[in-house]
Amino acid sequence: MFCSPPNLKDPMEQIKYGFGIDMAKDKFDACLSTIDTAQQVTVLTRASFDNTQKGFGAFLQWAGKNMPLSLSAVFLMEATGIYYEGLAWYLYDQDCVVSVVLPNKAKKYKESLGLKSKNDKIDAQALSRMCCEQRQTTWQPFSRSIYTLRIITRQIESLCAQTTATSNQLHALQYGMYRDKSTETMLQKQLDMYAKQKAALHQRVKQIVAADPRLKAKFDKICTIKGLGLQTLAVIVAETNGFAAFESAAQLASYAGYDVVENQSGTRIGKTRISKKGNSRIRRAMHFPAFNMVRYKIGGMVGLYTRVYELRRIKMKAYVAVQRKLLTIVYALWKKDEVFDPAYQHPSKTSREMEAVPSLAAAPAADTDAVVLERQQPSDRKEITPSNTDGVTQDRHPSKPRRMPSLATVKLAT
Repeated sequence: MFCSPPNLKDPMEQIKYGFGIDMAKDKFDACLSTIDTAQQVTVLTRASFDNTQKGFGAFLQWAGKNMPLSLSAVFLMEATGIYYEGLAWYLYDQDCVVSVVLPNKAKKYKESLGLKSKNDKIDAQALSRMCCEQRQTTWQPFSRSIYTLRIITRQIESLCAQTTATSNQLHALQYGMYRDKSTETMLQKQLDMYAKQKAALHQRVKQIVAADPRLKAKFDKICTIKGLGLQTLAVIVAETNGFAAFESAAQLASYAGYDVVENQSGTRIGKTRISKKGNSRIRRAMHFPAFNMVRYKIGGMVGLYTRVYELRRIKMKAYVAVQRKLLTIVYALWKKDEVFDPAYQHPSKTSREMEAVPSLAAAPAADTDAVVLERQQPSDRKEITPSNTDGVTQDRHPSKPRRMPSLATVKLAT
């Protein structure tokens, strides 16, 4: 199983070790590579281990034997369901530098290398090279409270889906040509059971938040937003690990799938819309709170909704813009540990200066009219008068490039 590392011509030129780990249910494949000052990546050795505590110990022992130089080492793996969590926790407890990337990011990197075949060994080697060539972020595990919240909120979502499906079946039976009372009774009992289970899980969420002083303090402040409930906030916090991995609101919007994807080439201008390549649970949780923001006229939400609706005449696109804005507000309140202020004004710009800039808040919900206007000839442009001058700036589209971080990552690895 163990392979001796090749003789390195000049050990002083080596920079760091990169461990690429391809996880599976029963086993995982590992590949060890190193990179030198000339950016040349060399594969040292590879092996397979059982995805058990015994296999974790054997893997760490193997790693120590095959690192002849005193260099920094990074262990990189994909977020493959829950199968990676055991090894990630084990390495974290051993004070190893662990990085976890999303599978789509690793897939795109492997495609850039021109690798057409796919198996566990090739994937591990690609991750090892990716670890050597790129600067990866250090993985940090979930706290027990947030991890439990994630389990419960996802189970609530599953029960809601089952409730909808069962309710549709019952409705079809009740209005069919022939009815079967025993089947209808069975489905009704299932609905009653789902309702009881959801109520119990909702109560568990409240208990977990109340038992954690840090969570309770932040939840109490953010839930001052009228129309945003504790259950919705629990989903957002659980799916983002308390925003630990995010350095900006743009990263959070990208992670949730609210980032803008432009489709343009030459003279052709295609539709610009949100990517939806992110955490769908967050977007699903933000659906009804967006309605409440407009209904209760919270902060600048009504102004944002009105501007987007006047541009596109599609209500749902305007509500999606409100969803993104509300999510960024929750992120800001969590990071700053503040209470929501509906009359908040940006300290550096006046209301008129902010409204003079074409807002891209409609981009997650519409075809980014600001981009289209930029490409039109001056004579073709139509003046758009904003319907709201409340000076709210959370809806402005950030100009910095955005990237989607790995789950539960915080610090950059050496």
